[in-house]
Formats: sequence, structure tokens, C-alpha cells
Amino acid sequence: MKSFKKYVFLGDCNSLNIEIICKSFKKLKKDNSYILLGNINELRKYLRKLRSSIMVNEIINPYNFKECDDNYLNIFNIENISNEKYKNILNQIQIANILANKTKRDLITMPINKSIIKKNTDFTGMTEYLGKLNKTSTSMLMLGDEFSVVPYTTHINPKNVHKNIQTNSLMNFLKELLKLIKKKEYSLNFKDIIFICYNPHCGESGTLGGEDITINNLIKKLPKVKGPISADSAFINYKKNTLFITTYHDQGLIPFKLLNKFGVNFTLGLKYRRLSPAHGTAHDKKFKNEADTSSYISCMLF
Repeated sequence: MKSFKKYVFLGDCNSLNIEIICKSFKKLKKDNSYILLGNINELRKYLRKLRSSIMVNEIINPYNFKECDDNYLNIFNIENISNEKYKNILNQIQIANILANKTKRDLITMPINKSIIKKNTDFTGMTEYLGKLNKTSTSMLMLGDEFSVVPYTTHINPKNVHKNIQTNSLMNFLKELLKLIKKKEYSLNFKDIIFICYNPHCGESGTLGGEDITINNLIKKLPKVKGPISADSAFINYKKNTLFITTYHDQGLIPFKLLNKFGVNFTLGLKYRRLSPAHGTAHDKKFKNEADTSSYISCMLF
């Protein structure tokens, strides 16, 4: 196991996040240092409910990993700034982003309940929010043990997907994506890159809509991208380490979660590596000892 120094944003504590971190503690502690980012009181409260014997070590200087003790959960305390949960979560994300940018250390973000934030502010998702904070374009890459997926459109209503299939915006997206996946610091290696059609049967020669004609014309200009191919057969036969580009979120994420044993959400476009487990908060399963640590451990060992 390689040694590493990473930041782990606790995310929404009304979840399985802390239980997953605790269940992974022994596997990850040897020769590794990671600093949790969040509220120390919320962490301690959760540990008491878990009846966990793991002790907490408060880090004073989050830039100094020498303060870390492998026998403890090391956390940099971020005081709550409000009685409103969403404000505290956004503040924690902003501080985590600052630390990762300044140190170029990996940032692992544990799941959050996006609906809490979306009810109060303009928030689409972590991928988009980090892009906004850093004033850059970001893309969601779902890395799997079998194949990976990049959705062209992510957290939008499906009825609006077709509005985004425009020549200029789609070409810019594809060119930027091809450039980003080559970055050495990302350590990515895909054998094939395949674009999946928007309409059933790739639009049946335009009779189901012209979106796939637009896609096909663009793909011809990008020899490194294959397709477009029909979504209903794309995931039957594929080479390992294939990257599928899908036109919308669930078109790729449903087969991704069904066919991969574990997955990692990787944000392309940042100056540091941001990863997140490929699951939600699962708050209904907390304190039931049902947490699956595989995706989190994959993030930590990536």
C-alpha cells in the first residue's frame, strides 16, 4: 500500500459517512495520513452513538500532516457558522477547497444531501459547485473497475437534455474532456472512448429527432472517440477500461452502478484531485452496521 496524505471532507453527518470512515480505519491507518475536515463535535457525537473506541485527535494546522497520529481519527475542526445546516456544509466545502488548492493534496468528499442545500440556494451538485468556486469548467467522471462513464449533462431535468445538444457546446466539451483525461496527475488510462446516442436506436436516421445527427457529425471530427452507438446495447460487450460518454446522467449511471463492483466519482478540471464514493448518504441505514466501505477505500487508495 502506498503512503498518502489526503483531506477527507466529512460531508453530511446524518448519513453513513462516519461509520464508513470508522470501518475503514484499520485498513487505511498504516503508513498513511489523512485529515478529516468538518465539525469535531458532530464527529464525537456520532462516534458515541456508534460506541466506537477510536479516539479523536484535533489538528491545529491543517497544512501540517506531522500533527497526524495513525492511532487516532485526525480532524481539523471547522466551527459551525450558522444554525442552518446548509450554510455550515457550504462553508466546510469552501475551506476544504482552499486547503486542497494550496497543498495540491487529494480531496475526498463524503456524500451530502443536496436537497437541503438546493432548497436554500443555487446548488446543482458538488462537481458543478467546485467548478464555480474555482472559476473553471468541471466534468463528472465515474471510474469503475469494469468501465467508466462521463455524462455530458449531469444534474438537470431530463426534459432539458436535448437543449444542450448543440454543436459548439458539445464540441467544446469533448475537446476539453480529451485534453483532461491525458493529464499525468490524473493517472487515467482508457482503451476505448465511446459516445452513446441520445435517442433510441440513435434517432433512426433523424426520424426520432436530430440530436444524434449532430452528435454523429461531431464524432467524425474526433478520431479518438468511437460511436455514437445505441444505449440499449452499449453495455453488453465492451473492453475493460472503456470510457463511455453519455448524453445524460442516468443513461450512464444506472449501468455503471449495476455492472461495476465499486466506483469512484472523480472531478475533472480542478487543480487537485477530488474524489468521492459513488453512493449517497443512506441516512436510513445509519447505526445498522450495513455500511459498504469499498467505494470509500477505492477513493483513498486511488
